[in-house]
Amino acid sequence: MSTTAAFTTGDRNAVEPVQSPQKLPLGQQLLQRGLVSEQQLDLALREQRHHGKLLGEVLIDLGFVEPGVITDLLATEAGAEMVDVLTTSVDLSVLDLVDYETAMRYTLIPLRFEEGALVVALADAFDVVVIDQLEKSTGYPVRVVSAHESDIREALALHYAQGSSINETVDRILRDGNVIGSDAEDAGQGTPLVKLVDQIISLGIKRKATDIHIEPDERILRVRMRVDGILHQEVLIPKSIQPPLIARLKLIGGLDITEQRSPQDGRIKFANGQSDVDLRISTLPTSHGESVVLRILSTIGKNLSLKNLGFSTTDHERFSRVMDQPYGMVLVTGPTGSGKTTTLYTALSQIDAEARSVFTLEDPIEYSMSLIRQTQIRPEVGMDFSNGLRALLRQDPDVILVGEIRDVETAQLATRAALTGHLVLSTLHTNTAVGVIPRLIDMGVERYLLPSALSAVIGQRLVRKLCTSCRIPVDDPRAELDKLEFDVPEGDTGSVTLWRAEGCDVCRQTGYQGRLAIYEVLTLNESFHEAIVNGAPSHELEAVAKTGGMKTMAEDGLAKAFEGLTTVDEIIRTVR
Repeated sequence: MSTTAAFTTGDRNAVEPVQSPQKLPLGQQLLQRGLVSEQQLDLALREQRHHGKLLGEVLIDLGFVEPGVITDLLATEAGAEMVDVLTTSVDLSVLDLVDYETAMRYTLIPLRFEEGALVVALADAFDVVVIDQLEKSTGYPVRVVSAHESDIREALALHYAQGSSINETVDRILRDGNVIGSDAEDAGQGTPLVKLVDQIISLGIKRKATDIHIEPDERILRVRMRVDGILHQEVLIPKSIQPPLIARLKLIGGLDITEQRSPQDGRIKFANGQSDVDLRISTLPTSHGESVVLRILSTIGKNLSLKNLGFSTTDHERFSRVMDQPYGMVLVTGPTGSGKTTTLYTALSQIDAEARSVFTLEDPIEYSMSLIRQTQIRPEVGMDFSNGLRALLRQDPDVILVGEIRDVETAQLATRAALTGHLVLSTLHTNTAVGVIPRLIDMGVERYLLPSALSAVIGQRLVRKLCTSCRIPVDDPRAELDKLEFDVPEGDTGSVTLWRAEGCDVCRQTGYQGRLAIYEVLTLNESFHEAIVNGAPSHELEAVAKTGGMKTMAEDGLAKAFEGLTTVDEIIRTVR
């Protein structure tokens, strides 16, 4: 279903006379809710008259509202239940009732049977013509629920069979003998091979993997996927398919398929339903052939809110106060894959970009944000973080996001920018929040500048969330707590319940499903000045931080374990 079709009803309301005092035009509803400004609505109406498009489509094209906002309003008017089709269980048997092309054309997905009716998620709950066609073609009464258009299209790509399983495609390749060549023509034109690559990537997206590992062994090719931070073996592929499969991956990643002796890096834009997913591809020669790792770059953008990140009430208040300051440096620290980018984007989304001039330097740009000028780092043409930051400071910025502080020059420039009236956000690789202070000093930042320049440091890790379908209470909570490397007062354990992971079909026998962040929020004040200037060691800096109210990541993790969100074992595994 086209975007135009999806928003027909709501947009007509925006341009036709109001029929009743209770039913406001779409534009006025958005205005009343503070979702658009009068200037934005005025521009959208002028664009609508000029181009002949529908208002909802124009507002989305201009970046003034997200598609989901329009869908929510339409669902409310239609009295339809809103569902998240990406987390809702789908009965695969009902997918046979509606073919893939029809589902894509009308942006719908059948979900299940309920009390004799076929439950179908639609982007436009008002589309009575489609509902009538569904009832005639399926022979069942239809009960409509509403879902966001982009979510439906992603769910369609995930749930509808793409003709065959991975093993069936492998069997076809072997049967057809399409495994000999490894040049560009063979790798690009072998239809079963193309399908195999697409299926592997689609499976990674469906599993919500962060990385796909294509690992050559002596006699087989192994495919593993990192889900919730843990690698899982997914499929074994015959060794004979290795050369053309890797050649195909290198081809779509823009790499040199004739070069097999040197590491290479590239990017892939993969069509996943209606949306595109960006992947980084990295190759490395090994004794059994080239190893390939695909990093699936997350698309951030839904529900960007500090409250949704999992901060405790105290840490949320501390972080919010820092973000309200007009200047200073705010750093997020943690290992690769710990959610630092999500935290930075979320913090950036809280800033009034209409009243302030906001710029970013990123590698890569993972999510396009309205009203914010974003710049892609390109080291091959001399556009690295330090050169980009130097140029950006001549653009009259108020707020600057630097993707990562990697070198001495970037660290010094960011510090001086924070001292001269700019709010600077960035990331740094250290094990703890307190560890940022000696790290910046080692990078050449003067000690006496840090207390004034550095406003806050957020240390974070990602821990796996317990599967709520199979978690089991721990018999002896005190014995679990004794595993921790810090003392937990007896009074804190009282009647609390701790849980352990069991494993079921819902979580693929892992006991965990999804991840959540644990934090430590360090805010600097005058008490740090003497310790930093005098070169106090990390343990003394941490003591000052705790005196100021900072809770460590381990302590934050324990609080989440008490809430039944994770386990003590997971905290120990993540925070060492």
